[in-house]
Amino acid sequence: MVGIVIVTHSQLGDALIDAAEFILGTRPDTMVSVSINLKENADKLRKKISKGIKEVDRNKGILILTDMFGGTPSNLSYSFLEEGKVEVISGVNLPILIKAADFQKKEMDLCDLAEHLEAFGKKSISLASGILKGNKRE
Repeated sequence: MVGIVIVTHSQLGDALIDAAEFILGTRPDTMVSVSINLKENADKLRKKISKGIKEVDRNKGILILTDMFGGTPSNLSYSFLEEGKVEVISGVNLPILIKAADFQKKEMDLCDLAEHLEAFGKKSISLASGILKGNKRE
């Protein structure tokens, strides 16, 4: 099972995992949150991310989900990128997290999981007024 580390500003990752647990009825397996405090130095923050990775590593790869591209959580996470072993997706949200928990059960490999979640994430954002007017979603 691919391990998932959610790296976000403040306590956002904890809140997302709590919400996913509420919806799913159980806490997602091999999923942990790392909260980034911008007042801490980069080396200490990288150590926190490394600790999170070790906590969920089952030798099937690690997927790091970050809150926004270009932010400190993402920039720190990119230093862990390793082809076939560690992947990073920016823009985590609740639908992606729930889908990730579902895909974990299917034992997808890291590359497939990352590609499916990226595509799903892009489709999980909707403009309600457009849907109500009958505009098609792609």
